[in-house]
Amino acid sequence: MKVIFKDGRVEEHSFEEEIGAHALRHTASHILAQAVKRLYPETKLAIGPAIKDGFYYDFDREQPFTDDELAHVEAEMKKIVKENLRMERFTLPRAEANALMQEKGEPYKVELIRDLPEDEELSFFRQGDFVDLCAGPHVCYTSAVKAFKLTSVAGAYWRGSEKNKMLTRIYGTAFPNKTELEEYLTRMEEAKKRDHRKIGREMGLFMMSEEGPGFPFFLPNGMILKNTLIDYWRELHQKAGYVEVSTPMLLNRHLWETSGHWDHYKENMYTTVIDDTDFAIKPMNCPGGMLVYKSEPRSYRDLPLRIGELGLVHRHEKSGELHGLMRVRCFTQDDAHIFMTPEQITSEIKGVVRLIDTVYSLFGFKYHVELSTKPENSIGSDEDWELATNGLREALEEMQLPYVVNEGDGAFYGPKIDFHLEDSIGRTWQCGTIQLDFQLPQRFEAEYTGADGQKHRPIMIHRVVFGSIERFIGILIEHYAGKFPTWLAPQQVRLLPITDRNNDYCDALCEKLHAAGVRCAVDKRQEKTGFKVRAAQLEKVPYMLIIGDNEQAEGTVSVRRRDSQQNDVMDANDFVAAIAKEIAERA
Repeated sequence: MKVIFKDGRVEEHSFEEEIGAHALRHTASHILAQAVKRLYPETKLAIGPAIKDGFYYDFDREQPFTDDELAHVEAEMKKIVKENLRMERFTLPRAEANALMQEKGEPYKVELIRDLPEDEELSFFRQGDFVDLCAGPHVCYTSAVKAFKLTSVAGAYWRGSEKNKMLTRIYGTAFPNKTELEEYLTRMEEAKKRDHRKIGREMGLFMMSEEGPGFPFFLPNGMILKNTLIDYWRELHQKAGYVEVSTPMLLNRHLWETSGHWDHYKENMYTTVIDDTDFAIKPMNCPGGMLVYKSEPRSYRDLPLRIGELGLVHRHEKSGELHGLMRVRCFTQDDAHIFMTPEQITSEIKGVVRLIDTVYSLFGFKYHVELSTKPENSIGSDEDWELATNGLREALEEMQLPYVVNEGDGAFYGPKIDFHLEDSIGRTWQCGTIQLDFQLPQRFEAEYTGADGQKHRPIMIHRVVFGSIERFIGILIEHYAGKFPTWLAPQQVRLLPITDRNNDYCDALCEKLHAAGVRCAVDKRQEKTGFKVRAAQLEKVPYMLIIGDNEQAEGTVSVRRRDSQQNDVMDANDFVAAIAKEIAERA
């Protein structure tokens, strides 16, 4: 595909390249806007970027778009594609650009022009009779957008601010051919079936309430799942030489000023006043971890010191961005802070990478790694940043772990390694991270006594494995479609007595299972066995034990697996031993 850029140059790029996919989908957003203006000329245009896997355009329209109207828009888009309109770039002086958008009755474009820097070149792209203020890139002809689909409609505040007007956002996706589009839409349909919010309700895992928007309520089954994950986390970290602490949720302003969060993160923090002093609910655990480190004198012999914390943190997310467990306002971060000498950097990073790999492999996740470098709003010297970035890069290269560089996406205090999981239907999620930090130890004046008897500054690693336990649970729900492996399932076995005569036998067997560490229950409802089996399958219980007179007489169980249509007869004690082994091995 030929791609035209903001500066007017034209280059050949394939859809497989990021720039090619971006240009195709960005052009699709302009085709969408052109179609809307043809059909509903009173509609005002806002912005329409390409995004991951698709595009959107924001419109100011009195009435939301109906399904029928979206179908009309999509049909009009197909006409525009067939017209094979050429994408033409041109520039205008600020006054002429402003006059053009005022003439077209596009107040949002006028506002964008007004807010652009004075020295910014104002570029436009034209396709037929449609003109849009835009920096590109685009494919050169509309006919390149061979396969597209409008997928949903949502509300979106202008410029993302709740103080501004709510606009209508139309989402879509585009591909260079119908085959790739159909494959993507199939994956999306599968994703809908796996929606963790739907499955979470059905399985009694968690709930949301208007009384606490963005603050999840974990229900009994969800707490079992959450605690099982935490138990695994604790077991793994104990073996890896970590100690665990807990730091206060509420700490005063001085601490957050010292850490830099008050200046760099205040808009995302919840604050209050206690005894005429500003306090903030912690958005992260790091400053509290610094106070723990400083609570007693440290020697080089104490290092590396690996301190873990399952800390509940709060961050103010915009209401329109909240999404089940994936985007919440409070979550448990499986944090750890490692304090070390410069000589220990590489080995400690490698240790964290191995630990993260152990966890992700257990759940069957593939993953790729990104190295994120210094952002614009950083703190600290260029020298420190270079040293920290090189430390991360060397560890990755020594482990021969492939990675890509994500320029400018590091934390404000240091570069980081991000782990992006791939789930069972090919979606990626950023979860684990390793951040190397020279800044907080300096800001908090942390020290250790070296072998030379002198005071030295430790280096600090921030790292998470799950990231947010809540978000990780959401990912697991969708990854497994609620069909968790036996060790993780809230209920692992359900016993189904065929008649009341079999209840006592089921109760006794359930006690044996409980004693072996198996989570089980007996369904004594006066329902047919087929009904009970279907109910257990809908609730995604890994094993059902169907117990009748024969099983009771012979001391056996008829085992039905979650996705099986047949029963296997086993000795009851053998089943107890087998499932206990499966759970212990986290198979």
